Amino acid sequence: MFIVLPFILIASMFGLKGGNFIYKICKFWAGTWYISVGIFHKEVYENPHNKSKQYIFVGNHISYLDIPPIILSIHQPLRALGKYEMAKVPVFGWIYKATVVLVDRRDAEKRARSVRALKAALAKGVSIFLFPEGTFNETSAPLKDFFDGAFRIAIETQTPIKPILFVDTLDRLHYKSIFCLTPGFNRAIYLQEVAVSGLTMKDVPQLKERVYLLMENGLKRYRKY
Repeated sequence: MFIVLPFILIASMFGLKGGNFIYKICKFWAGTWYISVGIFHKEVYENPHNKSKQYIFVGNHISYLDIPPIILSIHQPLRALGKYEMAKVPVFGWIYKATVVLVDRRDAEKRARSVRALKAALAKGVSIFLFPEGTFNETSAPLKDFFDGAFRIAIETQTPIKPILFVDTLDRLHYKSIFCLTPGFNRAIYLQEVAVSGLTMKDVPQLKERVYLLMENGLKRYRKY
């Protein structure tokens, strides 16, 4: 983190291009860290994926280790939505703040500002990533209930949704402790694209349910519940 921090701080001064470069720096950082701790990144594509296309990526959230595979798995310009609290962590928080759109769910005005920032990224041709569960899933079920945000933005901007499953992160680093890191494979599963063309805001519940079932069934294929 100390090695990449100066480059990230400099790049953050250069707007959109600087932000895209920051993700390249973080990709190098994540890959190097994976090697050092014996974790092996693997991507599984259940359906063809167009890396030149713009998407709203959504994923399941169950571990602090969900962050590196976002960086490593997505190969187009990206901005992710991140929790405001994480920006308070020394050193890491500075990097985190430079790479994500921060959201404070306790403040309606700040939530609205985050949504505007995500839409602005989409307007500039940059894909976005959200965890529709909002926070860690600490239940015995594959997923928690989804918030509407990702699906409302998808319909409003007519941007297709691409679900990605992180099926090994809980085994690599359990949410109960940051001291239980274990080596092994860390797979990112690309599911089929979900089109939103022609949908209206009335279709948000149906779209949310469709993506939920797609991800739930995918998790059941790769993990035991």
